[in-house]
Amino acid sequence: MKRRDFLILAASQAAIAADRTRKTGKVETVFKSPGPKPNGLQATDDGLWIIDQGNNHAYLVNYSDGKVTREFNTAADRASGIGFDGEAIWLASTYSREIIRADARTGKTLARYFTPGAGVIYRMPTDPPGRISPLEPISAIPPQRQPILKRNSRPRLGTGAHGLEWRGGKLWVAVPPSRSIYCINPRTWIVESKFSTAGNRPHGIGWEGKWLWCTDSNMNAFYKHDPETGEIMEKIQLAETDPLPHGMTIWRDAIWYCDDVGVVCRLTL
Repeated sequence: MKRRDFLILAASQAAIAADRTRKTGKVETVFKSPGPKPNGLQATDDGLWIIDQGNNHAYLVNYSDGKVTREFNTAADRASGIGFDGEAIWLASTYSREIIRADARTGKTLARYFTPGAGVIYRMPTDPPGRISPLEPISAIPPQRQPILKRNSRPRLGTGAHGLEWRGGKLWVAVPPSRSIYCINPRTWIVESKFSTAGNRPHGIGWEGKWLWCTDSNMNAFYKHDPETGEIMEKIQLAETDPLPHGMTIWRDAIWYCDDVGVVCRLTL
């Protein structure tokens, strides 16, 4: 595709999403995360799972106050997503470019898989600039977290998956380097379908009925996809002052999301 044609297509997709923007209530900060850098969420009947990229611990917490009811270390490397299949948890081990299945009681690794679409996140002319949380001033960000904010000629290491969701025996995975969401058969590890995301920083994903929502951290927005076609059906645009979305999940008609500076938020659908 020629650059001019791509720009026209991207502008068309953006216009469609803008026309379908959903109005919601205000973002509520519900509680502070138990770990230093929450980066993935998964809602379950037993509570809210949080995976922390800072210490690679998994936490199961109460929805009401964030009280920890279970905690353990995992084998993930700077994890960015967590899912639950009813028996075990799935972890997006982002910097080892693996997806790990682990015991939901102890964190013991049960299986490791490669991440489809893993690699180096690239930029395109229509991409927005890299976004940081409005809750954390740039002067407070350690140097190792700043390359996305400025030009850096050093080679960048590849990364893997972010958001994970389980539905009908299949694992759905958001992978920023390929700007795609994959539906994987966990028994064969065959990709059964995939579709493109709205931008180059897709993060958490969550189900609202038959629709799959995906947040993009650079666009500061949530996009509702038809999982069969990938078409964007609706969009929720956050305010510039709202906490930046990283991990997300959906529970009882609300989007729960985390900003990796250490807060868990809720947005009623």
